[in-house]
Amino acid sequence: VQLQASGGGLVQPGSSLRLACAASGINLDYYFLGWFRQAPGKEREAVACLSGKDGATRYEDFVKGRFTISRDKSLNTVYLDMHSLKPEDTADYYCALDKCVYKDNTGVWGQGTQVTVSS
Repeated sequence: VQLQASGGGLVQPGSSLRLACAASGINLDYYFLGWFRQAPGKEREAVACLSGKDGATRYEDFVKGRFTISRDKSLNTVYLDMHSLKPEDTADYYCALDKCVYKDNTGVWGQGTQVTVSS
C-alpha cells in the first residue's frame, strides 16, 4: 500500500494549486483519505477529508470556501484544489489513508509535497 503526493510548488498569494494523492495497492472506495499539513515549527494538522464510500467531505474552518477535496475513482487518486492561497498556507502537505484527524504519524502516509505561498 502506497500513497504518492504531488503538485506542490511556489506560488504568489491569491494563486491556486492542485495537489494529488495517488493510491496504489488499495482501493480508496473503502477508506477515508485525509489531507494534512505541517508548517515549519508547527504540529501537523488536518486540512480536509473525503470518504471513499459515499464521497462525503469535511474541511477545517481555515480552508472552507477556498479548498476542495475530490476524487477520481478511475485513477484511484484524491485531489486537493487550493484557491486564494495565503502565506499562512505555506506548509508541507501530506495525504493519509483512513485518517481525518491527526493523532500521530502511524499508518499510511504520502511522502509530502511542499507548498510555499510568497510574493
